[in-house]
Amino acid sequence: MSVAFSSDGAQTIQKSLAVDVVVRETKAKSLEESYQIKETCDFIRENNFHKVALQFPDNLLVDSIKIASRLQETTGAKLYILGDTSYGSCCVDEVAAEHAGAQCIVHYGRACLSPSRRLPLMYVFGKRPIDLSKCATAFQELYPDHQSHVVVLYDVVYSHIIDDLLKLLQPEYVNVITSVLNVDGVVCKSYGQILQQAKDTGHTEAELALYGDRLVHKYGRQFILKEGCSIEDYSIFYVGQEGVTLTNFMMTWNKCSFCSFDPETMVGRFETININRALMKRYYLIEKAKDASIVGILVGTLGVANYLSIIDQLKKIIHKAGKKSYLFAMGKLNVAKLANFLEIDIFVLVACPENSLLDSSEFYRPVVTPFEMEIACNNQREWTGDYIIDFQDLLPGACSHIDCSDSNEDDGETTDVSLITGALRSSGFSSLEPKDAVPGSAVVQKNQTLMLAHANTAASFLSGRSWQGLDQKLGETPVVKAVEGRRGIAIAYEEEGSRYASS
Repeated sequence: MSVAFSSDGAQTIQKSLAVDVVVRETKAKSLEESYQIKETCDFIRENNFHKVALQFPDNLLVDSIKIASRLQETTGAKLYILGDTSYGSCCVDEVAAEHAGAQCIVHYGRACLSPSRRLPLMYVFGKRPIDLSKCATAFQELYPDHQSHVVVLYDVVYSHIIDDLLKLLQPEYVNVITSVLNVDGVVCKSYGQILQQAKDTGHTEAELALYGDRLVHKYGRQFILKEGCSIEDYSIFYVGQEGVTLTNFMMTWNKCSFCSFDPETMVGRFETININRALMKRYYLIEKAKDASIVGILVGTLGVANYLSIIDQLKKIIHKAGKKSYLFAMGKLNVAKLANFLEIDIFVLVACPENSLLDSSEFYRPVVTPFEMEIACNNQREWTGDYIIDFQDLLPGACSHIDCSDSNEDDGETTDVSLITGALRSSGFSSLEPKDAVPGSAVVQKNQTLMLAHANTAASFLSGRSWQGLDQKLGETPVVKAVEGRRGIAIAYEEEGSRYASS
């Protein structure tokens, strides 16, 4: 017997089981090649690791038990399977590995190739199937001019075919160059993995320095331009499906033309995304950041190197711009989490490049990148149309670092007009102490003008709320004796049941 709004949960259980069946397991004969079991065993044994963390994305967890069993049988190491990472699965979850006491990490599947620092690392991208001949044919159709200058980029899961693709194209296309996967000077091997210990780049640091601006390194990809050419002189051919990786390339090199080949549909096409419209949308968020007075810094990674450095840098420039900042660490973001902090005017997300461009249209407050927040707060950085997604490029010593001078503090507050609201807004931090303050008032006199001193904007916002959270009101609530409460369930308390029966 069942009543309204009640269920035994059978339907929910059946639905969950039906979803799990959709995940496909890798066939046993291709498991060895797809997950590079032999190379992984060599990595573990050569470095004498006894505790190893295996990090899988959700779509590969179905094969995790088989892989762990084979590795343990061969190496004798104790293995830990990491799933449901705190942030994006493309990042290396060093924190979870350290909790397990692991000596190294083997990361499976797609990766953002962000540099890490704490533990030795091995990437196993896997070998996604691709029709090499159709890919070459699509390239020839998209670039009929054999003198075209083209850079071949690709998703990491297709890195195993790039050497063969280049051999098919280079006899006719002499100006085609391909990128290599590179993280902290460690070049990807032909079988699709990266060892953090080996420094076999093929070039010494002195040789690489000779290339100067011809050496391009972005998002874990590295390539060398031909002499006398810049990146704007090249078209970019991307092998992989449409997604955040391709979007990052197009936003970064927004003056280049892009073509792509999707290995799933086996279709090549010209990418016609409106970059100018996308950039204007990001510029709108920069204006929102300029209007904001309270900024929330969201920690979107604990594994990418130098994430603490960029957080400190953001705190400084936000403070110099006369704004307040608060730090939040809440794992994976969603609308409900951020809606708990309505006093925050805007959030800035510190994450890897593939998780930085967050679509915040459904959020109650906008979410911007560190680069956008720098434009809003650093008066030395101007909007030029060039876009920086990787926060590593903003740090001191990096290619795009611009020091935030102390002119804000020296010149005091400056005002301009908001392009969104049309109202006057102040920027800059005034280090001068108010002298002629009126006791008990927020209005002070300075240079014969009146200004409002915002002592604590967040506290002012909280005091104006109709509901301010749970308040114990110690000493204000009268003490009463405990009385017996109702008995039964909410749908029919005992005293209510007799009343309904009599009626």
